[in-house]
Amino acid sequence: MSSTAKNEILDKLRAAPPSDPPPRPELPPLNELALNGEEMIEKFVETLTLIGCAVHRVPDAREALDKLAEIAAAEGLTKVLVSEDDVIASLDLPEWGTKNNIEVVAPKDCRDRQEFKRVAFEEVQAGITGVDFAVAESGTLVLIHDEKQPRLVSLAPIRHIAVVPVDRIRPVYESVTNELYEKSGKAPNHISFISGASMTGDIQATLFTGMHGPKTVTVILVGPDSS
Repeated sequence: MSSTAKNEILDKLRAAPPSDPPPRPELPPLNELALNGEEMIEKFVETLTLIGCAVHRVPDAREALDKLAEIAAAEGLTKVLVSEDDVIASLDLPEWGTKNNIEVVAPKDCRDRQEFKRVAFEEVQAGITGVDFAVAESGTLVLIHDEKQPRLVSLAPIRHIAVVPVDRIRPVYESVTNELYEKSGKAPNHISFISGASMTGDIQATLFTGMHGPKTVTVILVGPDSS
């Protein structure tokens, strides 16, 4: 192309009136946002199963304790570390432990941080926590950490057992982030988003579980069928 022709084309482009870009089409609604309560629970269970978590559905707290005893017996648990959040506090796990010959330790039972770390990393076979929220689209557990929900309870033991009231399941991440400030009354200092067991891979893409956290995650869903 000659320089004259090139310049003519460029001059026409420069002289063309500016035009606004066409409007972007609206994004379709996420499928999860259209689910009713029971469908959302089913989606949560489906996603949890796909990422390798064991899931158990029970109708109430009494049966949650029975299921917890069943899991403990199957796993050979003799000592567990428990959080003191509202979900776990309502279950009275110290009494449950006495009935089932399982030593139940809470963070407040430790003399200092060093003892707490030793118990969490070396002495217990599982950490048991409640959750603040759960996300159906990704099977994610959301824990807001404070003095009643120390991070090590869900991170350090080889097994994490989470008790999840069905009314704390939300369809998508955005639903959770919108509520986080409302629930705590301020910006939370520390939040964990847990999607299955800890997993990493080496340079040959060989996957390992439990490298930087629990090797297994078990979820006990508590709440009646609402369908």
